[in-house]
Amino acid sequence: MVPYLHNYRLFISHAWRYSEGYTRAVSFLNGSPYFKWTNYSVPEDRRFGNMSIYALKEELRDQIRPVQCVVVLAGMYAAHSDWIQFEIDFARSLNKPILGIVPWGGERTPLCVTLAANKVVRWNSSSIISGIREITP
Repeated sequence: MVPYLHNYRLFISHAWRYSEGYTRAVSFLNGSPYFKWTNYSVPEDRRFGNMSIYALKEELRDQIRPVQCVVVLAGMYAAHSDWIQFEIDFARSLNKPILGIVPWGGERTPLCVTLAANKVVRWNSSSIISGIREITP
């Protein structure tokens, strides 16, 4: 008999233009045999068409509202700080736990991600999954 696996509802913060980190994170989560999750973020191949900043913010809000945890790829912060900060701020306004992932091969994580995150982990599947389990209600 297969044990019950909790289904984690996650939003992974990312930028379509730089989707390698996002793809790697999704692969880690999908590759774990005892981890079940639903991805509420929109990958590059399903990206939105041209829309106003207001409309894009509303799309992001709609993706973040139902999740149990927001995963922030800290390496993306420098290039996309406005959008990632928006996602962090909105997640915090809803009391969503935030998991920060240290940049791949990086030693330093942006301070704003460190301050916002409930937990910061390194780039490997076991630490990411245990971090999600630890901070998600």
